[in-house]
Amino acid sequence: MEKLIKNELLGEEYYEIDHASGLKIFVMEKPDYSGAFAIFGTKYGSVDTCFRIKGEESYTEVPEGIAHFLEHKLFESEELDAFERFAKTGASANAFTSFDRTCYLFQCADNFNENLEILLDFVKAPYFTEETVLKEQGIIGQEIKMYQDDPDWQVLFNLLRGLYHNNPVRIDIAGTVESIAQINADLLYSCYRTFYNNSNMALAVAGNVKKDDIVAIADKVLKKEAPVYYEQIIPEESKNAVTAYTEENMGVDMPKFAIGYKCTPAANDTERDNLVTNLALDVLLGKVSPLYCRLLDEGLINSSFGKEYFNGRGFSCLLISGESNNPEKVRDEIAAEIKRLQSKGISDEDFEISLKRMYGKDVFFFNDTDSLANNLVDCYFAGYGLFDTLDLYKTITRAEVEKVIIEKFKEEGCCLSVIK
Repeated sequence: MEKLIKNELLGEEYYEIDHASGLKIFVMEKPDYSGAFAIFGTKYGSVDTCFRIKGEESYTEVPEGIAHFLEHKLFESEELDAFERFAKTGASANAFTSFDRTCYLFQCADNFNENLEILLDFVKAPYFTEETVLKEQGIIGQEIKMYQDDPDWQVLFNLLRGLYHNNPVRIDIAGTVESIAQINADLLYSCYRTFYNNSNMALAVAGNVKKDDIVAIADKVLKKEAPVYYEQIIPEESKNAVTAYTEENMGVDMPKFAIGYKCTPAANDTERDNLVTNLALDVLLGKVSPLYCRLLDEGLINSSFGKEYFNGRGFSCLLISGESNNPEKVRDEIAAEIKRLQSKGISDEDFEISLKRMYGKDVFFFNDTDSLANNLVDCYFAGYGLFDTLDLYKTITRAEVEKVIIEKFKEEGCCLSVIK
């Protein structure tokens, strides 16, 4: 079954296909583009360390870092690994594991159909042995040590450990050298069978492609799979941060900082909640906000400054990061502006500026095949459509944004992480 989803205002459209294999497929044809981008993802990430398949009595607990480990192992086969296969066709391929998903992707200017067949084939053909697992433990162990020397990585995870008492989001995505030493082929196959079922995955393609070709390749490569139903344990979490401040010394030219405001995750996270929260962040610290301009003029921040609403299954927080010779002053200035907005509210002008700025950014990403394909998968996993956000802009109110600033920026849930 397939349906064509259109946005008349943008003149954009994409196909949503329920493939016979059980896989959800999204295709946005852009015949005027020279290349194409494809991403094949599963709702499985580093926080998924305890799960139970429907019908089983007990939960399975797996070592931290196993989702990332599994991502590495899927590129291997008894013959050529996937990177070697892609190299022969001229595609640029990659993969990533985040807190709540794992994705495999490629982009190319030619041989798209052949590359898509490679992508679907290697992701759906696991090959693990105890010998290859042992070898990979050494490789990923070195990767873990490399990230331990990365100040940008450490300032983030020091913050997450300063915010979260129990949630596995506080654990490095790759795990630890000790945790990955517990991984074996049987555990990898168990996780693969649970989370790499077609019903838990999605394929999105954007660019100079034809929908019928993509369906034909899926017909050729993918086998029909009965859905696997599972449940996960999300640890209980205090509203308060573990600590208000954490610090580490590393080799940096200027201190790095990350400020987090811990939020209570919504029972059913919605696109409206995401949009309103991001609007609140933009009103507070967008690049045309009064506070951002003042911090920049006073030399308290530089162009590395950034912000995001960071949320997933069982975790939700507001992240603010950058470089500063006085991170504590930055935190205090932000806290003072939050209190001012909580007391006096947001001006109509500031609200309209942020609303138009973010709408423009959302429209602009439709020119980029990478962003389109990634967002098609992200939206599907989150439970809404690609065009839904654009429609929401017409109905968001200033009062909703002010409510977020009051409810989500809590002093007791704040932590400052600094790398000096």
